[in-house]
Amino acid sequence: MPVQAELKKPSELSFAEREAWMAFTDHDPALASPYFRIEFAECCEEVRSDTRVLVAREHGQIAGFLPMQMGRVGYARPLSGPLADVHGVVAEPGRAIDLKAWFRAAGVPLFEFHSALGTQSCWRDHGEIQDGSWIIDISDGFEAFEETRTAAEPKAFRNIRSRRRKLEESEGGFEFRLQDPSETARETMLDWKRSQYHRTHVFDVFSVKWTRDLISALMRRQTDRFRGICSTLMIDGRIAAVHIGMESEARTHYWFPAYDPEFNKVSPGLLLLLEVVRGAAARGLSSVELGPGDYDFKKHLGSWQVPLIKGCLLTASAPATLRNAANALAGTIEKAPFGKLATLPRRALQKADKLAAFYAW
Repeated sequence: MPVQAELKKPSELSFAEREAWMAFTDHDPALASPYFRIEFAECCEEVRSDTRVLVAREHGQIAGFLPMQMGRVGYARPLSGPLADVHGVVAEPGRAIDLKAWFRAAGVPLFEFHSALGTQSCWRDHGEIQDGSWIIDISDGFEAFEETRTAAEPKAFRNIRSRRRKLEESEGGFEFRLQDPSETARETMLDWKRSQYHRTHVFDVFSVKWTRDLISALMRRQTDRFRGICSTLMIDGRIAAVHIGMESEARTHYWFPAYDPEFNKVSPGLLLLLEVVRGAAARGLSSVELGPGDYDFKKHLGSWQVPLIKGCLLTASAPATLRNAANALAGTIEKAPFGKLATLPRRALQKADKLAAFYAW
């Protein structure tokens, strides 16, 4: 029997489909991230009307799910678009999946992805490993994590302990709040993060309304399987660092941290992260995910990386043909003797594609 597939909004999933989704995530440690929880898809649906779930069936049985943002001309992207640090198929571990057959059956002509799970073999024919998401292993508790990473990175942890000790000994010390429900904490993170984007000439992801609305939706969602978190580090009664992220029952995803530059000398962002890790371990979570990126703090604290694949899955269609033509033109120009100008078409395509992902085109 051929593959059967359809696109549904998360709110349209049947009871049986929801149960299957949760069973898949419960039985596969590779799907520990809160990105793979059905609640995250529901939060995305609250803020983006193009949120869909590809529901695939084989031999009449549910084979798996792929949440996504469905563009206006059939150009699909991962759930939450550029905010997705990791994405992939929600299915039984080890299941053989023909993604192209799924997309054809659902009538999806093109799926552009940037951080698909490299541990899922179904992505490997459609892209290449580009990066890895850093994982902090706290399955044996915080002390075991600290001991292991101190042995691997002794200098980094000496500096961390020294700065923490200075804070503890200073007048007033510091206060950590794992869950700070105040509007002030949330607005502080957004203000600091937007200032950081402006200083570093990086696109301001929070200049788009749905991204701010998504943060609010996550904070409203508080269950045993999924919750938004807003953590703060207070020094002298002031917020020195704040982080907004999300958790599943097994993993914290460290997502949007920001800190006050006035407290730079004591590394408030790093101290906040360690307190988040300590708190996650105390509540029985097994890991904290830092996402991809070549940052020293991720290398020093991360236990390992999950490989991530970037690529594009195409089926025969006009949007796919247009994309191929545009990329072919950019490739031809890059090979011509135009110097730095040769990179402009490709960069323009990449910039346009990123903006399209944010503005739900």
